[in-house]
Amino acid sequence: MKGRDFALLTDLYELTMMQGYYETGAYNRKVVFDLFYRKNPSGNGFAITAGLQQAIEYLDGLHFTEEDIAYLESLNLFSEGFINYLRNFRFTGEVYAVPEGTIVFPHEPLMRIKAPIIEAQLIETALLNIINHQSLIATKASRVVHAAQGDPVLEFGLRRAQGPDAGTVGARAAVIGGCVATSNVLTGKLYDVPVKGTHAHSWVMSFPDELTAFRTYANLFPDACILLVDTYNTLKSGVPHAIQVFDEMKAAGTLPEKGYGIRLDSGDLAYLSKRARQMLDEAGYPNAVISASSDLDENLITSLKLQGATITLWGVGTKLITSDDCPAFGGVYKLAAEETENGDFEPKIKLSNNVEKVTNPGIKKIIRIYDKKTGKIKADLLALEEEEFTEDSDLYIYDTNAKWKSMQLPAGSFTLRELLVPIFVDGKLVYECPKAMDIQAYCNREKDTLWEEQKRLKRCCDLLDKRGVKFMLSNSATEFIKDLYSDYDVRIVKAKRIINANVSGRGAVEEVLIRNYGHER
Repeated sequence: MKGRDFALLTDLYELTMMQGYYETGAYNRKVVFDLFYRKNPSGNGFAITAGLQQAIEYLDGLHFTEEDIAYLESLNLFSEGFINYLRNFRFTGEVYAVPEGTIVFPHEPLMRIKAPIIEAQLIETALLNIINHQSLIATKASRVVHAAQGDPVLEFGLRRAQGPDAGTVGARAAVIGGCVATSNVLTGKLYDVPVKGTHAHSWVMSFPDELTAFRTYANLFPDACILLVDTYNTLKSGVPHAIQVFDEMKAAGTLPEKGYGIRLDSGDLAYLSKRARQMLDEAGYPNAVISASSDLDENLITSLKLQGATITLWGVGTKLITSDDCPAFGGVYKLAAEETENGDFEPKIKLSNNVEKVTNPGIKKIIRIYDKKTGKIKADLLALEEEEFTEDSDLYIYDTNAKWKSMQLPAGSFTLRELLVPIFVDGKLVYECPKAMDIQAYCNREKDTLWEEQKRLKRCCDLLDKRGVKFMLSNSATEFIKDLYSDYDVRIVKAKRIINANVSGRGAVEEVLIRNYGHER
């Protein structure tokens, strides 16, 4: 987005409201907006925030060109005074944000904007567009990478993405989420991430025969020789011809120790990979990579792993770059506080009959609580900006919507970290964006703070559901568990724990029952 004109990347009603603020003299009144989301995508237990670099570039360069001004004048909607105001428009406010690659949860501000209301209003649409999209793709990529269980995952989705920008910054987000490389060369150039690719079926078909196509490619790219073997017949033609080429490379001394192999793009990937592995090993090529593509996602990869597929490199495209099962992130931008005449900030709340849509008022911060012994996330505390907490005192936390869900943390058993960091202060950029691969490394460390056991159990449930197997699971009634299984039927029940305990006189505690049957989904 750097260097591009995006002042008009907004909804018309933002501009009409801006003129209203200008004409009524309220445009310099400072307000606070929170950008947050309400529900984890894809039934995930968390999300990964991304897009901050592009949001910064947008805010840092925000202005109206003469062409923008001329277009707005042509609409005959705006006053001369307001138009003249826009000629000198710049963002002068304050922005705090959660760093890219951070594990985040619903209802927590990913960005907090304090600015004159006329400025804060304009930037709503663009910020949501940027943060929603990249956070969605980063979260989806994380799911895919997790399913691969340590195997490298390549992002291959450009041709199916919703336009050039979505393909380019989407690939960046996928790398943040854990993909080791992308096929998108522009993303590689702009964001300094690794680019990978082999050849298509058209390469094989353009030669008189498959063997000649493989030989030519091997001569051109001996250090990255991964041959697509399913153009004609995978096991009778493709794999034998690949082995023949590897034999010729070995004889010529051009076969690398690693970085060569085959790619499967159709058919029964589990069966074909196991047979191909056997053929490659018997031919003396145990280091040969078996790569796979073909409409992969986290569910199919999990299934292939359970079937014993010998695939060691995954190329994931359409279903990653479009987040096929959940195409929108659902972030919102809500007023949280407004400056009064005496300079204080008055909390603002949006009420609704739908509890999910009731906003948290006031100027807030997020304090992440970690278990001191394990380094795992215990909880996130949403607090007012002026509130102070220390690791040297006991900490009592609870869910404001269900106060019976509470936790008492003894002093010394936890560590605290504030997630929101300053990005802009008085309109000046004070934050330096890390490189994409550094954000990926940070994101990987963030994922290590999650409790692995629950994520593995959720993957098993997803696989059972996909196969049509009915299941019921009981678990602790925590917000994490409820969010993790939000795409299933989750019900609160009262239960008495009786394992190794005398329960006489003991009251019932709350648990959740999770089912994939008996309700409309």
